[in-house]
Amino acid sequence: MSAKTSSTAEPTVGLAEAAPARTPGNPTLVILSYIAVYLLWGSTYLAMHVGVESFPPHLMAGLRYFMVGIFFYPVFRYLSKEKPTPAQWLTATVVGILLCLCGNGTVSWAVRLLPSGIAALLVATVSLWMVLIDWVRPRGHRPRLQVLIGFALGFSGMVLLVGPKHLGGGERVNLWGALALIVASLAWASGSIYSRHHPLPKSAMLAVAMETLTGGTALLLTAALNGEWHSFHAAEVSKASWLSLAYLIVFGSAMGFSAYAYLLKHCPATQVATYAFINPVVALFLGWLLLDERLNARTLIASGVILTAVLLVILAPQKSPGDELEIPSGTEA
Repeated sequence: MSAKTSSTAEPTVGLAEAAPARTPGNPTLVILSYIAVYLLWGSTYLAMHVGVESFPPHLMAGLRYFMVGIFFYPVFRYLSKEKPTPAQWLTATVVGILLCLCGNGTVSWAVRLLPSGIAALLVATVSLWMVLIDWVRPRGHRPRLQVLIGFALGFSGMVLLVGPKHLGGGERVNLWGALALIVASLAWASGSIYSRHHPLPKSAMLAVAMETLTGGTALLLTAALNGEWHSFHAAEVSKASWLSLAYLIVFGSAMGFSAYAYLLKHCPATQVATYAFINPVVALFLGWLLLDERLNARTLIASGVILTAVLLVILAPQKSPGDELEIPSGTEA
């Protein structure tokens, strides 16, 4: 969910450690991996929106991540030959709760109140919150002027989305849904920063497995505590929602994380980080095309402002060759 790369490097479940040195990848696999990260992760917001039409939000997210974790863990435990320590399990639990429960669980709840494209746009601000959190934490790093300008622009775009009614030729978005997504983005950013400074397995995919397993468990427990299990009836879930859940498990998580890990190993981090810019564009387009979500002037202006802010942060030069570019962990939805 959170990733670290050397010298040049979104939100990322468990991709906490990139390879110490990149090796050239197969050109075809690199292209397919970029397509997967751009399109599959961009389409998860559409899938979540359809899924929660008849699925309780925390239950759906819990099933998604628990299924991924229960499959990934034995596979990558065997392939990596690593035996996770109690300290690594503690880190995975904290990160899994922040990213899966507080992050994705909150997004799953919020997409019932907001268009899927707007949800993706607000989640894209994870990169901006990471700048702030990494600045204010103990022994944090003061960002460059370009990054501070990006943060100010991103905040302005968020204000535009939830500001006075009829501003920019359209109604503002639901305030509670927007605030929930800001909280989710803060949780994602916090989990990404936390994972960088605490022990996790050397295998990025084993870390993903541990975080999705613990995060999925936390989501399922939350669903039990808030009554979602009690009110859930499988026969009442539509075919479209079941297909959306399957899509999120197979394509959004399993294939998406695998492609992302491959790119981090073989491509410059600044190129990989562009998914944080592309995903909201894909989500906005799919929401407009398939869900008839309106793109009024207010939405388009705010989108331009926020995406410009994200791009400024991603492309900001590093202070020294040894500096690392933070990539959010698994900010696919």
